[in-house]
Amino acid sequence: MTEAEAAARLQALVVEIARHDRLYHDEDAPEVSDGEYDALMRELADLEAAFPKLARAESPSTTVGSTPTSPLAKVAHARPMLSLDNAFGDDEVADFVARVRRFLKLSDDEAVALTAEPKIDGLSCSLRYEDGRLVRALTRGDGTTGEDVTPNVRTIADVPQVIAGSPAVFEVRGEIYMEKAAFAALNARLVAEADDSAKVRQYANPRNSAAGSLRQKDAGVTATRALRFFAHGWGETSALPADTQHVMMQTLAAWGFPVSDLIPCCATLDTVLGHYVKIGRLRADLPFDIDGVVYKVDRLDWQARLGFAGRAPRWAIAHKFPAEQVETTLEAIDIQVGRTGKLTPVGRLKGVTVGGVVVQNVTLHNADEIGRLNVWPGDRVVIQRAGDVIPQVVENLSRDEARGNWRFPDHCPECGSEAVAEAGEVDIRCTGGLICPAQAVERLKHFVSRGALDIDRLGEKSIAEFFGLGWLHGPADIFRLHRHRDVLLTRQGWKDRSVDTLLASIEARRTPDPARLLFGLGIRHVGSVTARDLVKAFGSVPRVAEVAQHPDALSELSSVEGIGPVVAQALVDFLHEEHNRAAWDDLLREVSPLAFVSTVRASAVTGKTIVFTGSLETMSRDEAKAQAEALGARTAGSVSAMTDLVVAGPGAGSKLKKAAELAIEVIDEAGWAEIVANADG
Repeated sequence: MTEAEAAARLQALVVEIARHDRLYHDEDAPEVSDGEYDALMRELADLEAAFPKLARAESPSTTVGSTPTSPLAKVAHARPMLSLDNAFGDDEVADFVARVRRFLKLSDDEAVALTAEPKIDGLSCSLRYEDGRLVRALTRGDGTTGEDVTPNVRTIADVPQVIAGSPAVFEVRGEIYMEKAAFAALNARLVAEADDSAKVRQYANPRNSAAGSLRQKDAGVTATRALRFFAHGWGETSALPADTQHVMMQTLAAWGFPVSDLIPCCATLDTVLGHYVKIGRLRADLPFDIDGVVYKVDRLDWQARLGFAGRAPRWAIAHKFPAEQVETTLEAIDIQVGRTGKLTPVGRLKGVTVGGVVVQNVTLHNADEIGRLNVWPGDRVVIQRAGDVIPQVVENLSRDEARGNWRFPDHCPECGSEAVAEAGEVDIRCTGGLICPAQAVERLKHFVSRGALDIDRLGEKSIAEFFGLGWLHGPADIFRLHRHRDVLLTRQGWKDRSVDTLLASIEARRTPDPARLLFGLGIRHVGSVTARDLVKAFGSVPRVAEVAQHPDALSELSSVEGIGPVVAQALVDFLHEEHNRAAWDDLLREVSPLAFVSTVRASAVTGKTIVFTGSLETMSRDEAKAQAEALGARTAGSVSAMTDLVVAGPGAGSKLKKAAELAIEVIDEAGWAEIVANADG
């Protein structure tokens, strides 16, 4: 694979992963299984390892979840609330233990004891206690900033308001969940209380119900929902009352927090895997949903040394259960047109229950996937669903190669324009552009969505209504909807209060976050992470547009870390179109995007490039690199004129010589330890 091909694929992965993060963490509506998501993350990590120049500082491999966009207040976590890496087989668990041993440079006779606990399928929450009293509860959010749900959490009986004997500051972390029986009762109650039971929106599963119930603006609504809490760890603390994970969990239980009774401390890999099998057998009979088993290194001093790698701790891993599979009939294949013109096939199924949820739709991804499966309406298929996802077809039981493939449309079902695949791509797209009503409406929906401008009260139904009335053509028209207030009041479903609330929500977005605004434009290959990279590099959205229209735009944009030639070309192409420039100028007459504000914490080596060479005696090379990255430095494998510091251990050779030739500062391992110690202050 060439670097250009790698850049294109990496960019596509970043966009896709960011979308899935937003769907799962922010909208509680994921579309892929954990296995599919993990495969995307692994492909991304492999590409970044093979082409390190393409790796970006804010890659999905180093970030968690999605920036919270609900109306709830946003609060920064005292300590990041990170995610877990996943394992899907015994061999991957063995690899995890081996990595721990290598990182810590353990001898063969030193055992790695692990705790093993059920992984509850709920919503992560951090509870902060000061002097033994609950003062704040936050959701995970993007790992750095969460939503303040303190009043809601206070209504959960499992959460103590006061704990005795705890340190002055202690954050308890765990999962808020809903038991299966309570979930079924909630949906039944929603139907019973609805004026029209056919139109009531029921929760898809217990995790969705827990997330929706916790995020209510009115804590009184949360109080009517049977939410539960399980503790599984901690965040910031002024002191640790124990030195092992196992004893810490017992301590949390003694303080009054519900803790699973299925958390042994396992001394061997065989014992750990045996416990995984045991929990798997108990899974169906548990009153709550679990989707795997979490293993954690028991010794807390080892956890501290192992630290974190990007978005996850090195000292823990989640061993996921395999996906559940069932048979059903594929009754139809429909084509949906997205905001970029992509034609997406969606399979309509004969309703079937998978994991307690009735599913009727299945993603078929693209024409290649339909060809691979050779599916036709009427076929008997095997579908699988792992967690809260739209299921996928894994096997066609009626496969008949002789009949050929189902014919994918070559014209857009919405506007009749030709539908073609660009060179090197599998996706087929409508060529109608702005004349395609599906694309226009979907682009407007994207512009006001949670991940973009997040305009409250302006949902898909309203966008379609206003578009049909001719009030909306481009994003700028949203900020002129106030001109139609009198007419809107005459339409069914719109009253003074709802209209005023809508217009106030629009007015509140006239000074939008720059990255959200750029992402909201729906430019191909420019996802939320890429948009932030761009405004971070150039300082503002207008400046990004100015650079994209410069004669040297491609080289200037491509020089930005994380922005490859594919993104650069997409930006240039977008602003090359006269109608896009007109829409852009029109939008900037209505809004004033904020300038980008950096949140990077400065340290003694922030922004410097460090090379480690020779043998390190007190730590592994991985641990040293992790320390450097935690201090805001970049590590490199070779010495060059761009190197700022070389840390040399015994046996350093050519790299040390090169550093001398370039007059680069060289220190030993003790000197590096001193830098790390001083940085802590």
